[in-house]
Amino acid sequence: MGSDSRPNVSHYAYCVTWSAEDQEFVATCAEFPSLSWLAPSQVDAFQGLQALLADVIADMEERGEEVPLPFAERSYSGKFQVRMGESQHRALAKRAAQDGVSLNQYVVRKLADIG
Repeated sequence: MGSDSRPNVSHYAYCVTWSAEDQEFVATCAEFPSLSWLAPSQVDAFQGLQALLADVIADMEERGEEVPLPFAERSYSGKFQVRMGESQHRALAKRAAQDGVSLNQYVVRKLADIG
């Protein structure tokens, strides 16, 4: 990925929370889980992590490493496969039938409940 196609650091998925342990705000990025930035304010933590990511991405490109795309720019098929034990599969199928929906619809609803 060349610099003309470098992801915009503002497109990544950020989270800024208070760290009781550090007594500062910590900013994290879902696409770069090993990186974080501590600062006394939420804004400083967020801006500090964005600046760090810009440097990290530039370094990755210089080394020819693949830069993760922001989740917002990735394509998803809407399908994924889950493996489970036979008894759990049976129990889910039974609950879906009791609710009058397909197993797929039942699982999608359950996942939506926790998301």
